[in-house]
This record gives sequence, structure tokens and C-alpha cells, in this order.
Amino acid sequence: MLNAINLENKQELLQPNMKGKNFLKLADFSTSEINSLLETALELKKLQKEGKSHGDLPGKVLGMIFEKSSTRTRVSFEVGMIQLGGQAIFLSSKDIQLGRGESISDTAKVLSRYVDGLMIRTFEHHLIEEFADNSSVPVINGLTDLHHPTQVLADLLTILEHKGKLKGLKLCYIGDGNNNIAHSLLEGAVKVGMHISISSPKGYEPNAQIVSEARIAAMETECIITFTNDPKEAIEQADIVVTDVWTSMGQEDEQKQRLEDFKGFQVNQELCEKAKGDFIFLHCLPAHRGEEVTADIIDGPHSVVFDEAENRLHAQKAILKKLL
Repeated sequence: MLNAINLENKQELLQPNMKGKNFLKLADFSTSEINSLLETALELKKLQKEGKSHGDLPGKVLGMIFEKSSTRTRVSFEVGMIQLGGQAIFLSSKDIQLGRGESISDTAKVLSRYVDGLMIRTFEHHLIEEFADNSSVPVINGLTDLHHPTQVLADLLTILEHKGKLKGLKLCYIGDGNNNIAHSLLEGAVKVGMHISISSPKGYEPNAQIVSEARIAAMETECIITFTNDPKEAIEQADIVVTDVWTSMGQEDEQKQRLEDFKGFQVNQELCEKAKGDFIFLHCLPAHRGEEVTADIIDGPHSVVFDEAENRLHAQKAILKKLL
């Protein structure tokens, strides 16, 4: 598989030194750094599949703070640390003093004296930025309302495995453009040279600042960014089709309105006929079959969602190895 995969500037992959760096959003990383993370993930996955030892982090401990529920993020980081020879500590925000009013800065300063890295899954993005500003060890964004970089690194890994390259492909995202998946896909795509089209209802367009930064990055990698309220236009000749739930965690009170607003944005067989014949379908999961996507798509031959879910483990291990 490694020999069939085309990463741009492969000769530069060993150069980036990311030790000690925070992993808060993909826009903070260069093209060569992202490619290096992907190459490392492929190598670690190959070693695991062959049953070979890859305990690169003996004695290292990752602290994991969760303010939001999780399946893939928690398990992939915890298992990843174990497979790398280290350990992970689960910390619910309700069980530590942060949940009783201790300041973020004090919590960060204390915890970073105990552990070698911190992974945080929270709501507002500025909270993890404040945490990183006060931490003496790398901080990894396990999800905020604005970004989900660990998920999208796994998405890029999945695309790379199934398509053999990233640069020049067209990725189409349909759904809530103002959510963490859309934002991180936009940031990741432009870094690796993928064209990206985002289709969302009016009022659900991506964050303006993230779009502005992505347009600058796209000039360097010569990729095309398209925004439209018409999903049929967005999906035309797409190599990759992606969607996410219409109502994310913390938006439950908006569900009824969102179901109304997102009519016509379901990823289904009729819509996907406009994509390329060999398109692949991605979804970060959990999914609501019959809502944002039909069962015949997510459970059909074009779907790679469980490869994508597995790759959370391998992508996370690459992040941990590089940063710690």
C-alpha cells in the first residue's frame, strides 16, 4: 500500500520536527508537516497489521479531559497510547476541580507538570487555546465546536489509502458548513492540494475567518474552493463525498428547525449520481440514517466509514508520536 500512495514532496517528510507542538487546528500545520503525519500513520498502521512492535513512547502519559461524550476519540487515543508503550488517563471535567470552578490556566499549569501531553474535547475553541497557552506540554484538540483536526487527519489518511493520492482530487462536503468537520476539512484540503466544495443552506455557511485563511493557503497549493447553496452543483464530479449530522452536540434545542432548514441536503442515491462513478463516502459518525444520509449510501459499496473510523487510531498514534 505504501508504494502505491503518492504524497507530495515525499522527500521532505523526515524534515519537520513537531515535538512539543500543539495540535489545535490543521491551519497551524504546513503541507510537509501534514504529509509527515500521514506517512507516519501509514507506517504505524503497517507495523500493527504485521504484528510488529512500535512502542515509541515508553513511560509517556497522556491526560485526556472530556467535557463532551465520545466513542472514537476516547478509545483511539487511549488504545493508541497503550500500543505506543505509554498510558492514558481519562479525566471527566465533572470529576476534576475544573468542574468546580478552578481556572483553566491553573488546571493547565498543574496537569502539565504531571503528564507528557494533554488531549481535550470541549465546547468553545477559545477554551482549548487558553489551555494551550498555559500548558508546558503539547495540547491536542480532540474536538471543539469550531475544529475537529484529529478526525480530518484520519479522513485524509482514508482518502489517501483508497485513492492513492490527495492532490488534485475533489472533495464535496454537504450539510452544516458552520461546524467543526466542515472547518477542518476546509483547512486540511487546502493544505494537501485537494479541491473542495461546500454546500450548505443559507445561514449555515462556514466561519468567515476560517474561509479567509483557507483562501490564502489555497493559493499556495493551487486548489479551488467553492461554496454553494446547491448540493447538486457542489457534488458534480466529486471524488469524495462527506457529510455530518445536521444537529451537533449542544444544538439539540435547534433540532426541529434544523430538520426543516436542511431539507434537500440529504446525501442519497439520486444526488450521488452526479459524483464520479468511483467516489468514496465519508462520515465521522455517529450517523442518523434517513436524515443526513440514506442507508443505501452509508452502508453501500462507496462507503468507507468504518475504514475511516479505524484510521482514527492510526492518525492519533502519528500525532502522539510526533508531538510527544
